[in-house]
Amino acid sequence: MASLVTHSLMGSSSNDADHNLVVPVSLFVAVLCVCIVLGHLLRERGWANESITALIIGCITGTVILMRSRGSNPHILRFDEDLFFIYLLPPIIFNAGFQIKKKRFFQNIVAIVLFGVVGVFISSTVISAGSWWLFPKLGLLGLRVRDYLALGAIFSSTDTVCSLQVLPEDVTPILHSMIFGEGVVNDATAVVLFRSVQKIAVSHVDGISAVRIANDFLYLFSASTILGIFTGLLTAYAMKVLYFGRHSTDREISLMVLMAYLSYVLSEFLDLSGILTIFFCGIIMSHYAWHNVSESSGITTRHAFATMSFVAQTFIFLYVGMDALDIEKWKMTKSSFWTSIGIYSTIISLILLGRAAFVFPLSALSNYLIGDPENPVLTFRCQLVLWLCGLMRGAVSIALTFNQFTLSGVTRNPLHATMITSTIIVVLFTTVVFSFLAKSIISFLVPCYVQLSEPSSPKPVNTPRSSLTSLLERRANGIHLFWRRFDNSYMRPVFGGQI
Repeated sequence: MASLVTHSLMGSSSNDADHNLVVPVSLFVAVLCVCIVLGHLLRERGWANESITALIIGCITGTVILMRSRGSNPHILRFDEDLFFIYLLPPIIFNAGFQIKKKRFFQNIVAIVLFGVVGVFISSTVISAGSWWLFPKLGLLGLRVRDYLALGAIFSSTDTVCSLQVLPEDVTPILHSMIFGEGVVNDATAVVLFRSVQKIAVSHVDGISAVRIANDFLYLFSASTILGIFTGLLTAYAMKVLYFGRHSTDREISLMVLMAYLSYVLSEFLDLSGILTIFFCGIIMSHYAWHNVSESSGITTRHAFATMSFVAQTFIFLYVGMDALDIEKWKMTKSSFWTSIGIYSTIISLILLGRAAFVFPLSALSNYLIGDPENPVLTFRCQLVLWLCGLMRGAVSIALTFNQFTLSGVTRNPLHATMITSTIIVVLFTTVVFSFLAKSIISFLVPCYVQLSEPSSPKPVNTPRSSLTSLLERRANGIHLFWRRFDNSYMRPVFGGQI
């Protein structure tokens, strides 16, 4: 926390270092409490969700601090990517895997993988190519090929938290599950792709570079997933054999929390994707380990993980809002006002185009593979909802930008400062403006909710279907049936769970 807030509200100096630390930390915690209360009140009235509330309060708080200190000290709050990736992101991703509706998630796994993996590559290609072509025309020169490739991954990462807050789960359970699953896989894919780009020395784009990036991506993706599954199974087996609940429920909860965090840290240490690792660790723990704890521990863990996730989410948006008022990086950029507006507009336009480039074609492919020709799973209105809910950008984009264009959160390069400030503006604009627009447009597209709710009656058996669709459906049903039998016969007796 010492690196989080660098100066107090009055900007005063003191010989007592501990006192100087207590004041800003107390201020931040107090503002965090205000965000939770106001976010609840505004959401109850349907005016704004918690994410937008925290973001706006962060900006207001940063402005007040800047005015009270009279701009004498530019570092109001410095975004620390280590704090974000090591402490704030893990509880959010783990809770997403732990609380996920596994049946709906794996029922829609084809669409989720198409949007979350293939879609990231398509969106990243559009954004990278578009920025490489348009930025020099705006006078933004000096970026390397690796920078353009990194920008594609940075702005392909969606803000799942903000997206889900504009889409009610109780009205659209299946669509909500698809967006949730795509969002988590999207973030993991974007981070893995970003790290793959960083590892490879590319001075120009060619077929060999693309193959290297793809190979490195496949290795990171598969290794991270295997590590998460292994850690989850190890935890489940230990809890089933040792049965800590006979002596202390505290030990059960502590082991689950620490093993989940260990999976993330170990994955990062091995240069893998901690996001993927802890996500699948959460799924495995909820499927096996959770059934090995006592009833009180089971209730406590679900509420504890959800609480940590909620606090971390609010913390991040408040964090981003206050960091936006770090005046030093705004002074460092040398771009003119209209050049900056052109850069912001270009990035936002490329985000819109990149999202559309894969949502509509992949929706058609998904309908062909898993739907009926006369009754598609994803209608055009539902595709518009999917497109809208993926337009918001969040803290992952900011963290990756700081990783690419700063050294320990600081940059002296005006070009890099321009990219950082541009990312902050894009995140603020998409989170606030697109959230309000998406909520209004989705309410207009409400008829698609009926089609994506749980079916109340079986489909007619005489619906015409393609041979490929029928073949894939039979194989999918066969794989699911095989897995259920294997799980009940071999996995659950060893690792726990209801048979």
